[in-house]
Amino acid sequence: MSDAVAVLIVMTLGTYALKSVGPLVLGARSLPVRVQAFVDLLPAALLAALTLVSTVGAGASISVDARLVGVIAAGVALWRRAPFVLVVLVAAAATALARLVA
Repeated sequence: MSDAVAVLIVMTLGTYALKSVGPLVLGARSLPVRVQAFVDLLPAALLAALTLVSTVGAGASISVDARLVGVIAAGVALWRRAPFVLVVLVAAAATALARLVA
């Protein structure tokens, strides 16, 4: 068995173990309302953090470039409730335009 297959098997087992801990610990009980509200907000916060790090992160420093323009343009398009395909096109066009100007 190669190292990659062994890592894949260990990661798969670890993922299933982590996902099964919640139902095993809680059983049929539900989370308190405040905890559930916090848990419901976690995916959006994690996605925002990953987007920010991918956009302005450059190793251990901050790099403000055309990617930030694209993310801001996508945010405006989402705020205006544009369809997802249009959001992607607006972000790509804004990024390309910012790179062209710079």
